[in-house]
Amino acid sequence: MADVEDGAAGTADAPGVGDASGADGADAEARRTVMRLVFGTMAAQTLGAAARLGVVDALGGEERGVEALAAECAVQPRALVRLLRAMAGLELVEEVRAGVFRATPTGRVLSADHPGSFKTIATVFTDPLMVRSWERLADSVRTGEPAFDQVFGKGFFEHLEERPELSAAFNASMSEGTRTTAAVLPGAYDFARFHTVVDVGGGDGTLLAAVLRAHPALRGVVHDTPRGLAQAPATMERAGVASRCSVVTGDFFASVPAGGDLYLLKSVLHDWDDDRAATLLGNCRQVLPPDGRVLLVEPVLPPLARPGEAGWYLSDLNMLVNLGGLERTRADFEALLARAGFRLSSLAQLPAPSAFSLIEAAPAAG
Repeated sequence: MADVEDGAAGTADAPGVGDASGADGADAEARRTVMRLVFGTMAAQTLGAAARLGVVDALGGEERGVEALAAECAVQPRALVRLLRAMAGLELVEEVRAGVFRATPTGRVLSADHPGSFKTIATVFTDPLMVRSWERLADSVRTGEPAFDQVFGKGFFEHLEERPELSAAFNASMSEGTRTTAAVLPGAYDFARFHTVVDVGGGDGTLLAAVLRAHPALRGVVHDTPRGLAQAPATMERAGVASRCSVVTGDFFASVPAGGDLYLLKSVLHDWDDDRAATLLGNCRQVLPPDGRVLLVEPVLPPLARPGEAGWYLSDLNMLVNLGGLERTRADFEALLARAGFRLSSLAQLPAPSAFSLIEAAPAAG
């Protein structure tokens, strides 16, 4: 195996890599780019290992020597140095002097006590739960079907239902990923014109709690499976909105709770193919009053792919290999909503730092 320099930037002995002139130079840069992508899996696993071992938690805001750090993390010191130096190459930590490290502002996000922590996301999204199916991406592209079912013998959510600890970790990662949206959604939409919002597939209630806290006259219902809702009562208690929120278990493919005039779905439809998504939306349509609305919080892909903006397209492939769902364009949402008896009434980008869009749907005429 060839040596790789600069964090998989290129191979030291590969022909033409050091030549920066003319066509050879351009070709060398292309090879460096491909090598960075090839080694992306290794970079992700470095991040995941650091999160699992609690390396950044142990560093805190201090400079710490490897021996003390290794003892606290219960790892082998020399191996930890190798991990830390890889982390330094990824700008997660810096080696301030030989064998002494501190976390960078980027690395601090891997700490559990960081207010914007992504530690659980780093752990879950580098777990075999997420990554093993990616080994069969080519098979999913050939068939259009998720590889997860072949790898694990059942669907993604069925697999989680049988593994409480993994399910809890997944729920926590979804809560982490929702915080930025929860910070901006309550002020980005006119919730005041509704009396009851039903958060369908709302998990631990992070998003609904933020909406209810910002709108004291509003009542709420968070609806999900028993496993998905396991942490919801505690979330509502911490937010001080438990008296205005009901926690209702159920299967949203069979029905959704009646009584709401706004049905909120964040990062739910992208988990499912069009047939299943239309069924879920149809269940919302059955209980929605004539003046009610459905509010989708989802990414909206541009009509043409944009170079350099891979994030949502990689998410789309993750939906393909693990769940069988997909990310959608505006035209895709319009067609899907029409199948369920809705029309798309508005679409707007949420304020930064959220990368999601708000799609409001109203009952279609006739």
